[in-house]
Amino acid sequence: MPGPSQLSAELGESHRPEMDRLVSVFYPEPATLGRLTAVGAADLPPAYQSLLAHDDHMTVTLEAFHESLVKVGVVDEAPAEHSYARKSVLTRQSDGAPVQLGIMRIDLTGLPGAVREQIESHASPLGRILIRNNLLREVELLALWRIEPGDDLREHLRLPEGEPIFGRSARILVDGRPAVELLEMVRV
Repeated sequence: MPGPSQLSAELGESHRPEMDRLVSVFYPEPATLGRLTAVGAADLPPAYQSLLAHDDHMTVTLEAFHESLVKVGVVDEAPAEHSYARKSVLTRQSDGAPVQLGIMRIDLTGLPGAVREQIESHASPLGRILIRNNLLREVELLALWRIEPGDDLREHLRLPEGEPIFGRSARILVDGRPAVELLEMVRV
């Protein structure tokens, strides 16, 4: 897999089926979230490049970019026997401004019980929980997206009409196995 800065639109587009399946947990018609077009890392505006084209946890990256800790607000969730999905908004603690709408699905089978409880408690962003619990993890960037937001996305991120944003699909490996699917959509 190429490094984050070499990610192409074509490679990103190959991950659309996975992204559509994840989005469909909360949006039966994925297009209602917004119109997503795969882009290469070189096509991102500079601020979005620093926010999205990397293999790091978004929690850490967002906090550094916005110079503020972030907190999680769960909008919707879909628990199942062996997995947990949620749609959440990360907001700056400094002023409450929304900085990310994320959709994630976690395979709970390989996680310690205490970590599962922390995730399901909504107390902290996922990245902070994984880091705090010192789980061996690797973030794998899969695709970058230009997004023309639908009404729901615009409302959650307080976006003006007609302004595109960008996002990424990623996967988190825990102890070498895929454990988390992510779609992270950010505003600058």
